[in-house]
Amino acid sequence: MRRPRGRRFGLRTRLVVAFVLVTLISAVTSTALAYRESRSAVLERAQNAVLTDFRNRVGEVAADLDIPPDRSTLTRFAGSVSRGLGDDIVVARYHDLTATSDSLADQTRITPELRTAVRTTGRLRYQRVAWHGEPFLVVGASVAFASGRTSDLDVFTIAPLRAEEEDIAVLLSSVRAGLLPVVLLAAALALLAARTVLRPVRDLSRATRKLAAGELSTRVTVKGRDELAELAETFNHTAESLQASVAELRDQEERARRFVADVSHELRTPLAAMTMVSTVLDEDADQLPPDSALAARTVSAEVAQLTRLVQDLIEISRFDAGTVALDAAETDLAELVRQVLTRRGWSAEVHTDLAEGVRAVVDRRRIDVVVANLVGNALRHGAKPVAVVLRATEDEITLDVTDRGPGLPPEVLPHVFDRFYKADTARRRSEGSGLGTAIALENAQLHGGTLVAANRSEGGAVFTLRLPRNRPEDAR
Repeated sequence: MRRPRGRRFGLRTRLVVAFVLVTLISAVTSTALAYRESRSAVLERAQNAVLTDFRNRVGEVAADLDIPPDRSTLTRFAGSVSRGLGDDIVVARYHDLTATSDSLADQTRITPELRTAVRTTGRLRYQRVAWHGEPFLVVGASVAFASGRTSDLDVFTIAPLRAEEEDIAVLLSSVRAGLLPVVLLAAALALLAARTVLRPVRDLSRATRKLAAGELSTRVTVKGRDELAELAETFNHTAESLQASVAELRDQEERARRFVADVSHELRTPLAAMTMVSTVLDEDADQLPPDSALAARTVSAEVAQLTRLVQDLIEISRFDAGTVALDAAETDLAELVRQVLTRRGWSAEVHTDLAEGVRAVVDRRRIDVVVANLVGNALRHGAKPVAVVLRATEDEITLDVTDRGPGLPPEVLPHVFDRFYKADTARRRSEGSGLGTAIALENAQLHGGTLVAANRSEGGAVFTLRLPRNRPEDAR
């Protein structure tokens, strides 16, 4: 059975790829969401800790601060606040005075937007910034005293978030490392699922090929109650129906063959008697009255045609029954063709071009039948000159029979070798039995050869008989 071409990926591969892709997309999406939430949680926890510590520390230190402060007082205030905040840098600003807990600290991490927000709102404000590739949390507040009066003192703290970012990076690495096992597990599960799904499909495919090859008793095992089980049941019902139909058709064909063979054999005896009588009548026709002579000759011709039909039916029934055997012998084909034409009185009407010395192992009687049929049809249905050309190569022998008639209509060519086929059902009854070309084809195939019909470009039909130089051992 011919399989589809151009298929790059099988169903198993596509199922596995689809399963892995869905799993991978789901895993990546879930990981991205989890990473985002985890990152937000880590940063928010660190941010809340910094805000709480900063608020409490500023409140504690600001209670002892004298307003307005000088530069040294402001510097001591920034240092006192920073001592309770670990590695955080504190910046204090009062009007034009600015002091830091670290004289080397870069204050550019405090953005103008944050300064403005703290000064205008007077509330605690924060902002995440990146400085030289490092993450920082900058928190600012305007100091208010217990009496409720506000001051122009703004305090900022710059808290590094490197530890939190490292924790987040470790989390991300762990998540990435976990993707590969997930994908591998998904691939393994996909292979298992594909195997489970495709096993019934493969069984159905194998059974279908066997069914197409003629094993009509092929069935598949039905497992489960899913859609594949339903498909298997449908296949089995279809196979049973097909087996029953084919068995019935074969039985009808066998009965028809037996009927034709029996009728043909039963007709042989009466036909033999009729042939004897018609021969006598035909010989004495000249001594009979004109009407009686015409009737005698008509009966003789019809009996002869009926005899040929019965003989052809018996011959074709032997082919159908497979009981035909070759009586093969080495033969000079050129000489055989000349004898065929001479015995039938066609030598003067047929032009021959026969390669000499062409010998093959053939059944002389059957090749005689083939050549006689092809030449007779060319003379009856074609136009002169009719030519027979014999050629041979090391492996093949070719015999062409051509005529100069109108050729074969295109719609007739596929049916030339059909039994009892008529190109025009309204035409008068032909002289042949309607089985001649069919028997010729069977004889050609019996020798391991072929017989084909075609139209010549210059006009007329051509029938080509091809025979192997040495008959195959498996010929019937």
